[in-house]
Amino acid sequence: MSTPTRSAPFQGRTLSEVVNELTEEVRELYTADEVPWVIGYSGGKDSTAVLQLVWLALKDLPVEQRTKPVHVISTDTLVENPVVAAWVSQSLETMRKAAEEQGLPIEPHRLIPKVEDTFWVNLIGRGYPAPRPKFRWCTERMKIKPSNRFIRSVVRRHGEAILVLGIRKAESQARARAMAKHEKGRVRDRLSPNGNLPNSLVYSPVEAWTNDEVWMFLMQQSNPWGHKNKDLLTMYQGASSDSECPLVVDDTTPSCGDSRFGCWTCTLVDQDKSMTAMIQNDEEKKWMRPLLDLRNELDDVSKEKETRDFRRMNGRVDLFNDRVIPGPYTQAAREAWLRKLLEAQAHVRKNAPDNMSNIELITMEELHEIRRLWVFEKHEVEDSLPGIYEAATGETFPGPSLDEQLVIRADEIGLLREVCGDDEIHFNMIRELLAVERQYRTKARRKGLFESLEKVIQKGFYENADDALDFAKRKRELRENGTLSDDEPQVLTLDEKTNDASA
Repeated sequence: MSTPTRSAPFQGRTLSEVVNELTEEVRELYTADEVPWVIGYSGGKDSTAVLQLVWLALKDLPVEQRTKPVHVISTDTLVENPVVAAWVSQSLETMRKAAEEQGLPIEPHRLIPKVEDTFWVNLIGRGYPAPRPKFRWCTERMKIKPSNRFIRSVVRRHGEAILVLGIRKAESQARARAMAKHEKGRVRDRLSPNGNLPNSLVYSPVEAWTNDEVWMFLMQQSNPWGHKNKDLLTMYQGASSDSECPLVVDDTTPSCGDSRFGCWTCTLVDQDKSMTAMIQNDEEKKWMRPLLDLRNELDDVSKEKETRDFRRMNGRVDLFNDRVIPGPYTQAAREAWLRKLLEAQAHVRKNAPDNMSNIELITMEELHEIRRLWVFEKHEVEDSLPGIYEAATGETFPGPSLDEQLVIRADEIGLLREVCGDDEIHFNMIRELLAVERQYRTKARRKGLFESLEKVIQKGFYENADDALDFAKRKRELRENGTLSDDEPQVLTLDEKTNDASA
């Protein structure tokens, strides 16, 4: 029996012939060395097809040859489409039990980002604006880091790792070009070097398959760990896209926010076509409407002037032509996002099917981290998160009281606001100055106090956004005529502001 070519494995051949030859290839590669395998599994059709091929191949190996582990990793960003997240979670659990019963060395792993890297901690906690193509801060933190961290741990223990991925040339022209480039460096048939992860190779058994061939395999070959592939097809039919998010180990992987296997919060695409289709096509999925509304609100750039600070995180005022580049979300905006998110979670828990009634759109660990960032790093000593949580959920926030750690009590905050009137910038500056002084008061050495106080004052000495714009333009003029060097402070000093105002 001749071996099918990579470019057309099904040409003139039956499904059974192609599968038999591929599973034989898998067995040869698996038994050729002691290098462990890592399979990227998203729960979608391509990764399911690859895992099925490996599973079928290992089942036909003698028990004594099933010597090395096959790690199945699925990265949960914690903002995955809830329907797909539930599907993947159930699949991993079914897979774990089936592997044990069948005596296979297959070990499923659900990977999540560290709490400081999650979507809501960065957006609501730190104030990062919703991701954009030119500021795609989410992918590295939420997808690349967890998978790479796991793969590197395998490499540290064993010296090498082989990544088994469901990537296919038919997915896109860009993917085909990238795979063709890596093919040139192949050290063995089907094994390509991974430029981003040293000591790891990539094996892509279905690289030449078309969409139709993938589905033909899934529909005609029963799932060996007991999850129903027909249910997977039904999930695909409920949405308009037929793509999925592969294992992401570098930033060249395109956003999959318009597919059913992307993050429901994704603003890297114009619209979430899959969730929209699911809601429109299935009456039982209308409970997801608040999620889609929240995602669309995050994507609305027309309100950025109201929701984002005119200063960057470090207090700088930067210009693009004669326009201020907006900075992080304001305190009011971040509090509003949290309130809407918790209300959406309450709605979902009330209206979703029973098996998803305890869904978490944001975890308690994330809420505690957001509270810490607000109070101790942004010095928002009002400690508003517990009140927002209680108003949105009707439950008491399960966190300790911070009264003893706050520089001002709640009743004193009201007094400070009254003194400052409508001057929000002045109020924030005084509040932060008090918090910084309190922070240094408990230290044995107070070195750095004056520098920290000066940074707060520099950040707060503008009257308003228009005032900041005027001075940023003046600063640019000084640099252009050589009066001010590029390595000098990016904000005006108090003396500069006073002198410029008097002029």
